[in-house]
Amino acid sequence: MAGKTAPFAPFEWLIAWRYLRAKRAEGGVSTMTWISLIGITLAVFALIATLAVRAGFRAEFVDTILGSNAHVTVYSIGQIDAETGRVDRTLHDYEEMAAAVRQVPGVIRAAPLVKGQVMANMRDRNTGVEVFGITLENLKTIPRINAPETAQGNIEDFEQGIAIGSGVARALGVGLGDRIRLISPDGARTAFGTSPRINAYDVTFIFEAGRWDIDRTRVYLPFSEAQSFFNREGRADELEVMVAEPERVDQLTLDLMRAAGAGSQVWTWQDSNSGFLRALTVEDNVMFVILSVLVLIAAMNITSGLIMLVKNKGRDIGILRTMGLTEGSVLRVFFICGAFTGLIGTALGVLLGCLFAIYIDPIFGLVNAFSGGDIWDPSIRGIYHLPARLMLGDVLSAVALSLTLSFIVTIFPARRAARMNPVEALRYE
Repeated sequence: MAGKTAPFAPFEWLIAWRYLRAKRAEGGVSTMTWISLIGITLAVFALIATLAVRAGFRAEFVDTILGSNAHVTVYSIGQIDAETGRVDRTLHDYEEMAAAVRQVPGVIRAAPLVKGQVMANMRDRNTGVEVFGITLENLKTIPRINAPETAQGNIEDFEQGIAIGSGVARALGVGLGDRIRLISPDGARTAFGTSPRINAYDVTFIFEAGRWDIDRTRVYLPFSEAQSFFNREGRADELEVMVAEPERVDQLTLDLMRAAGAGSQVWTWQDSNSGFLRALTVEDNVMFVILSVLVLIAAMNITSGLIMLVKNKGRDIGILRTMGLTEGSVLRVFFICGAFTGLIGTALGVLLGCLFAIYIDPIFGLVNAFSGGDIWDPSIRGIYHLPARLMLGDVLSAVALSLTLSFIVTIFPARRAARMNPVEALRYE
């Protein structure tokens, strides 16, 4: 008695390969096979490329936030000034508060800041800027600001002048050594009211944080000079806190509030960017769903090709069945035909997608050259270039999705071939 044939035996692979490479004159559907292969390849390529750009954009955006802004801002809820009747939200005991906040586990740095919005002027050019008053020691600890590879000048000269963003420098048309004026409407208080304050400073450092809105508006002044300029003698506006694990900053908020004392409040980087981060998450999910549908459409071509193959090979199926080929063997033969197309298409799509992510800068430069202009506007997108970041999880999810859909859509035409009656298949032959 003959033993049972093991699933996916060599002869099943041989028959499937014979059907895949059969020419049209032999009843094959090689054209449909190629269309299915190209469709799967392009769909997987588009999915991986989109996921890589999505991950790169999110990582670059978050890195520019964490590399140039406070992870946590500690400020006062305010007290009513008895003389003016206004709410005073400045910190009078900022040194003690900063020392207490530094003792919280996970805090890297706590620096007092003086902040204000003024007009910057150079000859006939003006632009609005946000001034940050900070000490040299604390400025040097901000990664995206103290970046020698992108900055101009020596950060050690900061206390002899002013540090400005590259966008501010372009707007005013200034370089290192030039002298700019800061104009504040909230200046010196006199018997006739408050007069505007105008001070001139030498540009000693020009930084590029990687974010258009930061480079275009931010200016750093030495802390003591900023206190004098904004009438904050002996006071600070807030504490800038950096933590070791910014993604888990919410776990530190209660400890930071206790350390800062009564009347204080905290505001994390996630709070200030929550709307944009949620929008990115929604966009990620929507794009994945849309591209998954694209992969499904491409996989459906496999079904079309297999249905045509089963119809053309009806006589062969009848002969093989009369020779003793089981339904399971017929099903596996046609399953191999469809799955092999999905497997090769997925592999090619992964290769193209990974190459696109790795060489995105020269590819984007070529597209930009052919378009005849700058198609990436940092004033709209915030960052200066289109980033891409390959994540193993994204690649594996794309591969799993493509192979799963390819295998599922192959089952229906393969079962149809397996259940074909050999008598009916050979009746008119």
